[in-house]
Order: sequence, then structure tokens, then C-alpha cells
Amino acid sequence: MTPQPSHTPRFGSEVRATATLALPLVLGHVSTGLIGFVDNVIAGHHSTQTLAAVTIGTALLWLPMMVPIGTLISLTASVSQLNGAGRRAEIGPLFRQALWLALGLGLLMFVFLSLIPYALAPFGIAAEIIPGARGFLHGIRWGAPALTLFFCMRYLSEGMHWTLPTMLIGFGGLALLAPLGYAFTFGRFGLPEMGAGGLGVASAIMMWTQAVAFAVYLWKTERFAHLRLFARFDGPRAKPIAQLLRTGLPIGVTVLMEGGLFIATALLIARLGAVPAAAHQIAINVSALCFMVPMGVAEATTVRVGHALGAGDALGIRRAAHAGYVIVLATQALAATALLLGHDAVVALYTRDLAVAGLASSLLLYAAAFQFPDGIQVLSAGALRGLKDTRVPMWLAVLSYWGLGMPLGAGLGLGLGWGPQGMWMGLILGLTAAAVLMATRFQRSSRRLLGLSVSQIPGSDLRGM
Repeated sequence: MTPQPSHTPRFGSEVRATATLALPLVLGHVSTGLIGFVDNVIAGHHSTQTLAAVTIGTALLWLPMMVPIGTLISLTASVSQLNGAGRRAEIGPLFRQALWLALGLGLLMFVFLSLIPYALAPFGIAAEIIPGARGFLHGIRWGAPALTLFFCMRYLSEGMHWTLPTMLIGFGGLALLAPLGYAFTFGRFGLPEMGAGGLGVASAIMMWTQAVAFAVYLWKTERFAHLRLFARFDGPRAKPIAQLLRTGLPIGVTVLMEGGLFIATALLIARLGAVPAAAHQIAINVSALCFMVPMGVAEATTVRVGHALGAGDALGIRRAAHAGYVIVLATQALAATALLLGHDAVVALYTRDLAVAGLASSLLLYAAAFQFPDGIQVLSAGALRGLKDTRVPMWLAVLSYWGLGMPLGAGLGLGLGWGPQGMWMGLILGLTAAAVLMATRFQRSSRRLLGLSVSQIPGSDLRGM
């Protein structure tokens, strides 16, 4: 049958359901963002060189990490669709295969982080930054497998509409990192002073603590007992892992295209010296904190859209996405206002270096300008993931971020000598193009489903999983 039009009360209920699902996710992402905040505050108070080193180390951590994290997020949509279709017995076996995929991706990350420090000098990174960045990467690499396993478990929980563990474990990790990072960086409580390398070691310890905590929770909780997640040992199987990769790898590449734009910008700005690199890191960390809100709403929207797809509810798919847009537009308006009015006060939390503070404060004005396009593009991408529409969005991301954003930013920032401000103009263009293209793609994809019967909607029958 063809779905009937919805009424306003149903849309209001969808907004409330999405907001309720998203709130712990947002807080969980905020806790993750605050980890970067803690790292940067500790590093900034240690020295400008330490802050610049953490900037580069963080960039080179997240550059490759975006691919496994984005790839594993396909588990959220798959679990949500199986749940919506009433096929919960298949979730446990799928999860166990996802754990093998996560472990393999984490080990690849370890290898990458072991080798990439040798490329810092050829990248043109300023010589005074290299030793600290190398120490940070050598320390944090030990946590890479834990981080991918943590995200795998987190995506399973979120796909089952249960987001509270993401928040609680996220803030637990933050509470552990702050004293550990301080002690290892400054050499307190009998520990040697390790600078940026100490923050890397502390972060790795935190990652393993979070992964073990999430595993124990999933094993012990009654909420997921019916899924039999750890009922037996399953060896890796090629077909389900390949299916996860087929859906998830384009998501990973899409996430890499956006995140890579920011990371490449950081690396290019680092060629200008420690002050521009440190100022950019402060501004981008604040922007990342703002991004946690729409990112959490987008993940909730993926779950809601995937659940509606599994149930064959075409109108519910559009209603879920539109509820996400309403929430994101409201939150991004607040973020932009806060950055416009409070940029000087925010920067003062990070550093006492007047040169760094002045440049970082000006960059936050550019960050205010891209709040709306950033929110719209991530929400649209989340809705498309719920539909398992991942390949075309990947190419839209390539075009937006690397066909438009990066050439403009590099041309203005380095070619014309506009510095970090020119690079940030490229960020604004790339995000705006992605917002327009991704939103258009979702509206067209979801509109085509409205005239179909339940049995005709792709995803309402999941036998291809």
C-alpha cells in the first residue's frame, strides 16, 4: 500500500523521538570533543611547541582513523534495519563479524601510525614541531585497536536505539584523561616529563579503558541479552565482512573527504610556523565541539531512517530526516551566535600567547560562518546512510571538498598569501557545496520511495544482508 500523508502531531512526535535519541549521542560526542579540548589546554599551557605538535599528531591520527570509523558506522544502519524488520536473531552474528573487521582496521591503524612519523620532515612540517608530534603518535598508536573496537560496540548499541552508554563511557574517558594527561605531560606524581608524547600515552590508556568498559557492559546488560552478542565464538567470515565493507567503505571515504579537508588544511597551515598552527588548532577544536551536536543528531537520524526503511515506511523515512533538519538548524543558529559573541573569551581558555590568541579569535569568526552548511551536510549524509545510499554521496564529497574547497583554500591561503584566513575560506566553500548536494540527493532519493508499496521499498526486505 502507498503510505498516507502525515499530520503535524506525528511530525512533532518524530522531532521529540529524534531529540531523545540524539541527546546522549550529542553528549557522548561532546565528551569526545572535550578530550581534544583537554589535550589542547594541557599542551597549550606546557608550551606553544607542544600545542603545535599535538595539532599535527592529532591530524595524522584522525586522517586514517576516519576510514575505519566511517566504515564501521554501516553497522548502525544494518542493525537498525534488522531491528525494524523484526529480525533480531541476525544481529548477534553480524556484530561478531563486525568485531573482526574492527580489529583488522585497528591493526592497520597501528601500522600506519608507526610509519607516518618518518614522513613529517618530507611533509615540510616545521623542524621544532617534529619531535613532539613523533612522540605523540608513537604513544597514541597503542590505543588504535581499542578505538576501532569501541566504535564497533558503540554503533551496535546505537543501532538498537540505546545511546546512553556512548555518553557515560565518553565522559568516563574524559575524567580519566585529564589527570593522566597532566601527569604524563608535565611529569607529576613521580612520572617523567614527556610533553606531547605523554598526552599520546595517556590517550592510549583511556582508549583501552573505554573499550573494555563497553565490552563488559554489553556482556552483562539484560537489555541486549536476547541478542546473544557473546553467546559463542565465530571466526571471521568473508561474506558478511565483505557486505559490511561494501556499504561502509564508501561512508569511510566520505568521512575522510570531509575530515581530510580539515586535516590537510592543518598540515598546510603548519608549514607557516608554530603560531599559525597553534591558532588553527584552537579554532578547529572549538569548531569540532560545535560539530558534535549536529553529528549526534545525524547519527540519531541514521537510526530513525534505517528503522523506517526496515519497516517499509516511506513517509516515515522523510519525516525522520525532516525532524533532524529542524533540530540541526536550531542548534547551529545557537552555535553561530555563540561564536560571534564569545570568540575572544573562548580563546582565552586555551592560551596566554597573545599572538596565538589574536589569530585564533579571528578564525572563530570564519567558523561561525560555516555552522549552517556544516550542520546540513552532516545531517543529509546521516539520512542517506540510513537508506544505505553511500556510493553517490562519496563522490559528492570528493567534488565538494577536494574539487572546490581545497583548491580555493590553498590558492588563497598559500598562493595569494592570505594565510590561515584564506584556508578557512576554502573550508566554507567546501562545506556549502556539500550541504547543497547532499540535501538534494536525499530529497530526490526519499521522494522516489513515496509512491512505492511496502514490499517495493528497498531495504524493507533485507535478504541481501
